[in-house]
Amino acid sequence: MTDQELRTYAFVAIISTVIVWELIRPKRALNQNKVKRWLNNVALVALDTVLVKILLPAGAFGVAIWAESQGLGLLNNINLSPTIKIVAAIIILDMIIYWQHRLFHVVPLFWRLHQVHHADRDIDVTTGLRFHPLEILISMLIKFVAVIALGAPAIAVIVFEVILNGMAMFNHGNIKLPKALDSIIRRLFVTPDMHRVHHSIFKHETNSNYGFNLSIWDKMFGSYHAQPDKGHDKMTIGLEQYQGNTPTSSIFWMLKLPFTEKGGMYSYSQPNTTEDKS
Repeated sequence: MTDQELRTYAFVAIISTVIVWELIRPKRALNQNKVKRWLNNVALVALDTVLVKILLPAGAFGVAIWAESQGLGLLNNINLSPTIKIVAAIIILDMIIYWQHRLFHVVPLFWRLHQVHHADRDIDVTTGLRFHPLEILISMLIKFVAVIALGAPAIAVIVFEVILNGMAMFNHGNIKLPKALDSIIRRLFVTPDMHRVHHSIFKHETNSNYGFNLSIWDKMFGSYHAQPDKGHDKMTIGLEQYQGNTPTSSIFWMLKLPFTEKGGMYSYSQPNTTEDKS
C-alpha cells in the first residue's frame, strides 16, 4: 500500500464515521442550508487537493525521504531507536502545528486567509476541511521546513498526517459526547466540545484552544478555555462581521474574502467587541 492509498483509505473511513455520528447523535442544530454549505465546503477541499498535487507533488512524505537521504535534520543525526524517533517526531510536529495555528491568528496577512475557516457559521466535519488554498499551500511549506529541520522519519510523517487529518475531522464534528467521556478524552486529546470553543464569535474564545490533536499544548502554553461562556447550545459560531446575510457558504465568497477590504479589517490583536464580555 502506498502512502497516498493509506491516507485516502483513512480519510474515507474517518469522515464516513463522523458523518454517521453527526446524523445519529448531533450536538447542535445547524442554522444554514446543509446541502449548499456542504457542496461548497467540499468543492473548496477538492480545489485545495488539486493545487497541492500540482504545485507540491512530493508532499511532506517525499520531503522526509529526501531529508533522510541527505542526512538533514536533528533526528537524522542523533543515535536513537527508530521507535523513539517516530514517536518524538509525531509529538514535535503536533506542537509545531499548534504554534503555526497561533501564528495564523497573530499575523494579519495569515489571518486574512485563516478567517475563511472561521467564517463558517455552522461547525461540523466539513468545517475541519475548509481552508483557503493559499493557507493550505503556506501550511504545507511550513510543514516541509519542519520535517527537514527535525529530520522526521517518513513513516512518522505519514502517521502524523493521518492522525492530524482524522483529528481535525473528529474535533470539528457536530457530535455529542457524554460529559464524563469528554472530560477523560480531553486530558490528552482535543474533543469536539473543546475545539468548538475556538469557533465562537467571541474573540477571547476564538483565540483559545488552538490544538488539533493533543490538548496538552493549550494547557501548557496558556490558551486553554474549557467551555464556551454561553454554553454549546447558545453560543454563536463564526465571526461577528460575517453574520446575517453574508454568503459565507459560497465558495466564490470564500476564495475572494482575503483580498477584500473587509477581509483585512479584523485581526487577532483587536480588542473584544462590546458583545464579548467575560
